[in-house]
Amino acid sequence: MINLRTHSEIESLRKSALLVGSTLAEVAKKIKPGVTTAHLDKIAEEFIRDNNAIPVFKGYYGYPASLCISINEVVVHGIPGNREIKEGDIVSIDCGTELNGWVGDSAYTFALNGVSEEAQKLMKVTKESLLIGIEQCILGNRLGDLSYAIQSYCEKHGYGVVRELCGHGVGRKMHEKPEVPNYGKAGNGVKFKDGMIIAIEPMITMGDRAVVFERDGWTCRTKDFSYAAHYEHDVAITKDGPQILSSFEEIENTIKQNNNLVLV
Repeated sequence: MINLRTHSEIESLRKSALLVGSTLAEVAKKIKPGVTTAHLDKIAEEFIRDNNAIPVFKGYYGYPASLCISINEVVVHGIPGNREIKEGDIVSIDCGTELNGWVGDSAYTFALNGVSEEAQKLMKVTKESLLIGIEQCILGNRLGDLSYAIQSYCEKHGYGVVRELCGHGVGRKMHEKPEVPNYGKAGNGVKFKDGMIIAIEPMITMGDRAVVFERDGWTCRTKDFSYAAHYEHDVAITKDGPQILSSFEEIENTIKQNNNLVLV
């Protein structure tokens, strides 16, 4: 069953979604060459708990951390550890919080100084595809319209669209119905209804779309070791059009102030 939320429920989820953005902004202050992904994860968990929320990823089906930190060829679900961030890396960070019983879930890809022009283009197109997908979230459209919009835009630029992972409904739980793939056929799928909340998250590769899951059971990387980018917003579908509940504004303001990062 797909849950339809009231205006006040949407506003409650918005608070959790905005906390995710604030958490990613706090983490972004510390992204620099030599910092470990485990250190960034510690910063995030402390910040989330200091804001009276729960890091919803931690313990989810046994996941051991508060963030997923995926560097370069890792698409998603990179487990924080001793890996050090390096100059020229692109670093996708996915975060989830539960605040007052509502889950927010958002992701952003960061670029360090020295990043290649090719990687920056991948990031730019991936972020643009997210916004293009969101534009399709209007009453009368179907899920396939969103999926097709993302797929066609990214493939037009020669990129791969990961099939094995997708977005999802979000609300009281992190993963609710429906699944939100980044590929599909226009006019197909569930019809959008007032009150639906979905997490849209393009996962796009610079090379082939094939992926491999590492032995840890979580880490998903590109099979050809090409770079991947990942952005995610929580979006409410309403009679007044799509409402983006999460935000990149605080994150991008922080990037501008961190001399180790490049705003793409």
